Amino acid sequence: MYVVNLGTYPPKLCGIATFSKDLRDNLDRTGVGVRIAAVSDTGYTYDYPAEVACEIRQEIRQDYAKAARQINRSAKADLVIIQHEYGIFGGADGAYVLDFTNSLEKPYMMVAHTILPNPTRNQKEILNHVAEKAAVVICMTKRSARLLEDVYDVPPEKIRIVYHGVPVFQAKDREQLKQRYGYAGRQIITTFGLIGPGKGLEIGIRALQDVVARHPDVLYLIAGKTHPMLLRREGERYREMLNGLISDLNLGDHVKFINHFMEHEELGDYLYMTDIYLSPYPNRDQAVSGTLAFAIGCGRAIVSTPYEYALAMLAEEQRGLIAADATPENIAILLDRVLSNPVLKAHLERKTARLGKTTSWPYVAGQYANLATRIVSKFHIMTEVGSTGPTRVSSLEVRASNIERTSVSARGGMQL
Repeated sequence: MYVVNLGTYPPKLCGIATFSKDLRDNLDRTGVGVRIAAVSDTGYTYDYPAEVACEIRQEIRQDYAKAARQINRSAKADLVIIQHEYGIFGGADGAYVLDFTNSLEKPYMMVAHTILPNPTRNQKEILNHVAEKAAVVICMTKRSARLLEDVYDVPPEKIRIVYHGVPVFQAKDREQLKQRYGYAGRQIITTFGLIGPGKGLEIGIRALQDVVARHPDVLYLIAGKTHPMLLRREGERYREMLNGLISDLNLGDHVKFINHFMEHEELGDYLYMTDIYLSPYPNRDQAVSGTLAFAIGCGRAIVSTPYEYALAMLAEEQRGLIAADATPENIAILLDRVLSNPVLKAHLERKTARLGKTTSWPYVAGQYANLATRIVSKFHIMTEVGSTGPTRVSSLEVRASNIERTSVSARGGMQL
């Protein structure tokens, strides 16, 4: 069986690109062949690996239908997996993805990465239309499943909950790692990921001001590059603001930037040396966080702001500590609670480690493979009895032009 994954893909640096690569690599190990339809950014040229069969330029609308037609003609393309996130597709709220789904004649699964509880009309219509034609809609938490059903009217029998996959990190001794990296004798708080506004790093830094008075050995590691799109627009303005804040609060000895993109092995080292993983997102609607998923996969003690994914993954069985709101004062209280209580830290680590065993990529990829097999088998049965394609309902034959859009311009061509 062969599937085509539609989404961003490395060497682009973003969470969905990493997700697509990890899913592809682990599906391949199950015997499912995967080719990639990569959505690239206007003005960027990526040196894609061999598994990328075609490139869709984000703001070139005709590329979407063209890619779908290419997949329709491929005898090896049995199924498509659409990684849906409003910001990765062109048009208003990513509406150009509808040109792809309206032209596609193969069955597809939709992976819903962002499920807004209060979407605009346009956002709701786009997700509705992609979900309506999908054979299965995958989300990553029970809370997201409820939103799909209650807000977006997705039939419950179509929804599947599959956790965000996490690489299989090799467990390592915390104190030995601290010694190796030069952090011996420090209590490590870590946040990682692409840096930019909306990540809440200033919340974490301000919280540290109250923490260091009681725990002078604390070191907050902020690991990751500035987001490439932000870097292109504004340079390092956000990081410079954070550095100014660190200086103003006299936290220079307690905050360190690790300013590069980490591959899995190095990231695993940093997570396993971490005493507390801090997830300070200020946006309560954040439905998925790959970085939090990685921290769970490594069995870390976690302190978080109250956003959707954290509430879904940590609140049950009190797997982590969630602040009442996204303020430095409340975060500081929880950080102090863990740092002051080694028994509590060990308890939280055991809780997340148990959950982490169900989020490993080999396990998650097996769930995707099983779903794909059932969808493709059903599709083949339908075609054998006379259907010319996926079941169509006239109300679903939506044209992307019916959805509100913005005008765009770009250059380049489809790369086959």
